[in-house]
Parts: sequence; structure tokens; C-alpha cells
Amino acid sequence: MNFFFQVTSNSDRSRGGKASKLVGKDSICLSSECVHTASAILGNMDPDVDPCHNFYEFACGSFVKNTAIPDDQPSVDTFSMIDDDLQMQLRSSIEEGIKPNEKIPFRLTKNLYQSCMNKSLIEEMGLEPLFKILRKLRGWPVLTSSWNDEDFDWKEAVYRNRKIGFSVDHFISFDIDVDPKNSSQRMITLDQAWLALPREYLSKGLGNDVVRSYYNYMVDISVILGGDRDRVTKELRESLDFEISLANISMPSEKRRNASELYNPMTIEDLSRVYPSIPWLTYLNRIMEPFVRLEPNEMINVKEPKFIAALEKLMRVTPKRVQANYAIWRVVRDSVDYLDEEIRKRQLTYWTEVTGETEREPRWQECVGVVSGGLSLSVGALYVRKYFDEEAKKNVVEMVSDIRREFRKIIEKVDWMDEETRRAALDKADAMSSFIAYPDELLDDSKLESFYAPLEITPGNYLESVLNLTLFSTEYSLSQLRLPVNKSDWITYGDSAVVNAYYSPNDNSIQFPAGILQGEFFSKDRPQYMNYGAIGFVMGHEITHGFDDQGSQYDKYGNLVEWWKEETKEKFLQKAQCIINQYGNYTDKEVGLNLNGINTQGENIADNGGIKEAYLAYNEWVHRNGPEPLLPGLDYTAQQMFWISAANTWCSKQRAEMLRLDILTDEHSPGEFRVIGPFSNMPEFAKDFKCPLGSKMNPEKKCVIW
Repeated sequence: MNFFFQVTSNSDRSRGGKASKLVGKDSICLSSECVHTASAILGNMDPDVDPCHNFYEFACGSFVKNTAIPDDQPSVDTFSMIDDDLQMQLRSSIEEGIKPNEKIPFRLTKNLYQSCMNKSLIEEMGLEPLFKILRKLRGWPVLTSSWNDEDFDWKEAVYRNRKIGFSVDHFISFDIDVDPKNSSQRMITLDQAWLALPREYLSKGLGNDVVRSYYNYMVDISVILGGDRDRVTKELRESLDFEISLANISMPSEKRRNASELYNPMTIEDLSRVYPSIPWLTYLNRIMEPFVRLEPNEMINVKEPKFIAALEKLMRVTPKRVQANYAIWRVVRDSVDYLDEEIRKRQLTYWTEVTGETEREPRWQECVGVVSGGLSLSVGALYVRKYFDEEAKKNVVEMVSDIRREFRKIIEKVDWMDEETRRAALDKADAMSSFIAYPDELLDDSKLESFYAPLEITPGNYLESVLNLTLFSTEYSLSQLRLPVNKSDWITYGDSAVVNAYYSPNDNSIQFPAGILQGEFFSKDRPQYMNYGAIGFVMGHEITHGFDDQGSQYDKYGNLVEWWKEETKEKFLQKAQCIINQYGNYTDKEVGLNLNGINTQGENIADNGGIKEAYLAYNEWVHRNGPEPLLPGLDYTAQQMFWISAANTWCSKQRAEMLRLDILTDEHSPGEFRVIGPFSNMPEFAKDFKCPLGSKMNPEKKCVIW
């Protein structure tokens, strides 16, 4: 359970790049929004590129060439640019002075922001807020030679973290999750350790540049805190070796896509018998107190039983001093963001080596990020009350309905499904719930006040304020264990001031927060081919997640149930393997790395289904409403503009360091391949751009699932 907020010349007709020129001024939209949209599209395009050769470079080539990545960012893309605008809007609301009658949720928001912005007080306090915590945690051995091994027990370290507000996941991850087999109730879940670096890096050891940077960072931070360099160099190498061992006994992401293999329910009594070195009843009760008193017959889901067994062996051979140095290092690492500039400068050097960023973002932006991440409901309420266009919500609801309808038609038509599985798939598609923009409760001060009533944040000790917040989040989660699951809970779906979208397999639901329903993704004042190509693509993507390699394991109620006939399941897996092979053969030219076709398959399946659903939905919209005007200066058909809009969604420029990190660890393919991959699988794209069969964007072999 980790709530600590750490703070994304014209082509000629023969090349497929043009449509026949339309005649008549009435066919061109000249509104300010259309002119702005056309300008943005033209600014991103490289019309000298053959769209049938590389559509990403055609649609985004000038964006990649001309975009300068700010020194304080690892990348620039459509999401990050909209988020920048969103952050400015949030800043405007949060920086308003606290009114005498200010409601508690908004007072908390402004207090936390002021605490973060008070750099003079943070500098004055220096490292003392962290030293105060280290004293509560019985000290960090690496800083002293007089530490007593007998005083340390890693389980006690976990309990102390729990009470202060730090993560309890450094040895064994702990969560309150929806029961995969019964989505109406919750259960405790244990999993492999949450690591400070991705397993993909740590498992390579000190020979890896990122791991070496991480180790040097550990050493330098401990020296800043008063450690002797010779001692910390030796002791933190042992601590790093321990964390590398944790990585090596963890399962890689490729092996964790089958949800049934991650469902291993055991009673606490069984846990105590199979893994006797840990006093499980005491351990779990100490984390859960004071909310629930667990009994030996409590069912626990152990996602990775082999990890627990290997951890027992690892702890037996690891000296307590090494365990303690690792445990306290994780606390120190999580605290650096909230301390003075001396220690943060060393953190920035580390981040430069990992992500390529050479400067910190402006302080106000960092503080808005901390506040919006930690107090998402109150910040979301501020945002939607002041900035969200209610008329946009009606249009978006219609789009979601259109795209769901097209996905239903696809299920009805696919020729590889047996009829029983098809009926179950249609039932699941029909049962999928949608949450658009924000829940009405965000407009109700009394609901917000009730939720935030236990939380206290006063301007002052910044680190202490953040810990109060993370403790509040942890305790809210713990308090839910015995409560029935409300699948339309406003608290779950209240995170509205974010530029993202979601599918939840346990709820069988899709969510499109207010923050993404703007900018390049959506505007009610521009042609619908732009909207269906942008936010429509995202909508189809999220809907299809319910039927990707992981979402397909859950039924219409969100339960982990095998609802596929074996023969149909085998055909689905064969089609998914085509996607795995296709993307696994893509190589990013900048960093020379192949994509991970296994880890990215879910997102790639969703992209491929999503773009098809959005395209078909747009054509149906035209059938109902008639053709739309085109944009000035863009001599392309409405259908071609749909594809250009969709590609613009993924225009991005990344630093090599960040691109390498994403390819190794992210479930999403880089933006270029989110265009090339799905578009080249679509006969409709090839038809609209007249791409000859055998061209790169119209290969003879295509991968199609939905």
C-alpha cells in the first residue's frame, strides 16, 4: 500500500496524401476554433512525408522536429500540454486567499499548497523534519557505528511506517483490493515488494547505468545527512545488493498477465503454517488496527506465493543491519522531495541521469501537483465548478454511446467466436458502466466535508503535512475492508482534474474525467471528425480494455471468471500473439530498443480496437447528421482528417533517457507505434489514403482481433 505522492510542400494525389479539392466557401469552417485547430494540425504535420510510408511522421513530423523539450520535463506530448494548461487553471483557484468561511476541503487544499510554497520556512527547518522521523524510526544504522542489531525487527519497521504515514510495501506489498472472484466485497492482498527502481533495471545489477546512478545517489544523500563516506559506501552497497535480491525473487511483468495465477487465497492460519517465519496474525493486525480485528480464518490473497517463500530465505541470510539500512533508506528516499534545496539538488542530479531533466519544474507547478495528487476530490471540485463546460458533457455522453454501439456490432460480426461466448461478450459490453466528467457529489460541500473531516493540515512543517495526508489515504483504504463495494462510488470516480482515462476490470467501467475533455482531445466548437479521432479514439481504447488479454479474464460483473469457450479462447490468444509479434518487431530508432510485445499487448489491443470503433462511430454520425465542413488550409477529406486527428493524439517528443525507461517499463508503446501499429492494421485507413497493398501502412499481413 503506497500512497506517498512523488511527485506524460503538399503531397500529391498519387502518394495518397490528398483528397479532391472541395469547391464552395460553405464547405470550409472558418470559425475561430476551426482556424485554431487547422493551425495546430498544420504546425504538427510534415506534408513531405508519404502518409503511406510512415503516417506518424506525416502527421507529427514537424512537431517532433520543432518541439523543444523544456529543461524541467522529460517529454512533451498532447497529454502534457493539456496538463500544463490544467495546472495553470488549478493554480488560479488554489492561490485564491482563504476566506473566513472557507469550507474545510478547500482550506486543506490551500493550507497544503501554502506549506509547499513556503520555501523560506522549509530552508529554515533544513533537514530537521527528516531527522525527527529517523529518531521515531530508531535511527539509520549507516549514520552511526553504535547501532544495536538486537533492537531491529523488519516487521516493527513496517508497523512504524504504517503509523507515521510511509509505505508498508518495502518488503511485502499490502493492499485492500476488490476480491477478484467476488467483486462485491474486498480482501487483503499480499504481493511482491514495491521497489525503488523498476525490476527491469535492478535485476541487471551495478553494471547498469541507472542502477549505478541510484547507488551513487544513495551514498551522497546519506553523506549529506552526516554519514561517513567510507562507511556508507560499503554499507549501502550491501543495502543495494539486498534490494537487487528482492528484484531477482520478484516475477517480471511478462509473467503477471494471467490474473488467475495471481489469485491464491489462503487463510491467515494457512499462511502461518506454510510461511512460519512471519507471525502473520500479528503482522496483519498491526497494519489493520484499529479498523478491523482479523482472525486466523481470514482469507488473504497471496499474489506471488513463491516470492513469500523466497523472501523468508533471503531474510534468514541477510544481517539485520542490512535490512535496517534498506528499510530506512526507502523512508529517506521518499522524504527528499519535501526537504531543503541542498538535498534536492542531489536528487535533481540523479533525475537528470535517469530521465534527462536538468531543471526542476517551477515551484508553484510542483506544489499544484502535490496538492492535486493528494487532495484530488477537493481539487477536482474546485476545477469543475469554475472551468468545466457542462454542454461538453452532453456531447461526450453521445460519443460514448455511439462508440459502444459500434463495439457491440463488432462483437456481433467477428467470425472467430462461438455463439455462447459471443452472447457473454455482448452482455459484458452492455453491462459496462461509464463515468463522464465528474460525479455530482463534487458540487456538494457537505459530502466533501464529511470525507475530509478526519484530515488535518496546517501551514508549517511541509513533510509532516504530506505524511498526514498519506496516513489519511492509507487509513481510508483500510477502513473499507468490511464495507460492501459500491461500484458507482463518487469517491472512487471523483478524481476529475486529470488528463487521463480509465477502464476498471473489477467494476467493468470506463471513466473519462473532466480534465481530458478539452484541448486537442475535445471541443464542441470544431468538426466531429476531430473529436471522434481524438477523444473518440481514447474512448474506444478504454472500452476495448474490457476485452484485451487481461480485461477479458473478467465477466460482466467484474469477477475473475472463465466465460470463454476453450476453442474461442485459443483463437483469441492466437490473434493476440499476432499483436505481440507485430509490436515486438518494432525498434525505436532513437534508442535502438525493441518494444516489449508481451507487456504492451493489452494497450496495443485496446488501441487497435479503439481506433476502429471510433472510425465506424464517426461514419455513423455522418450518416445521421450529414457531411461536415473541412478545415482551412487542409485539403483532406473528413475521413482523412479523422486519421490525422487520431495521430495528433500521440504526437510526442521524449528525451532518450525517458524513452529508454518507458520502453523497458511502460505498458504503453511509444507514441509513434500507437499510430503506425493500429493504422497499418486498418483496411479503412489504407482505403482513405489510397495506400497500395504492400506499402508500410498497408501491409499484406494485418493483425485484427476486434
